[in-house]
Amino acid sequence: MNDQTTISEQTTDWTDEIKWDENGLVPVIAQELGSGDILMFAWMNREALRLSEENDTAVYWSRSRQRLWRKGEESGNQQTIHSMRLDCDKDVILITVEQKGGIACHTGRHSCFFHQLIDQQWETTEPVLKDPKEMYKS
Repeated sequence: MNDQTTISEQTTDWTDEIKWDENGLVPVIAQELGSGDILMFAWMNREALRLSEENDTAVYWSRSRQRLWRKGEESGNQQTIHSMRLDCDKDVILITVEQKGGIACHTGRHSCFFHQLIDQQWETTEPVLKDPKEMYKS
């Protein structure tokens, strides 16, 4: 056995450490760099995670469309990744991002978490920053 074979045998794929669900997905939380705001929750498959890591731009897996979804591909509101973290159970990823355009939600709001439970009722607590019709032409 030569040295090259030994090295390749010892090298493991970093995505193998993740506990993928039965559909080959892992939940991802996007947190804004600086403010610490939780912007959104989404899913990644291995390809989305690799592309995100390689390009430092968030790529997710759209369960409804059954395809890769490059954040901001239609709206222009891309997410530049500054760090990726894996939780202690290795089944959730936290990415710290710079949110381009200040809008993460398809509703035109800064964050997808704009409903707050107040007196047993869900209330909208964040304004629409941009009309979704202006962001999504198709």
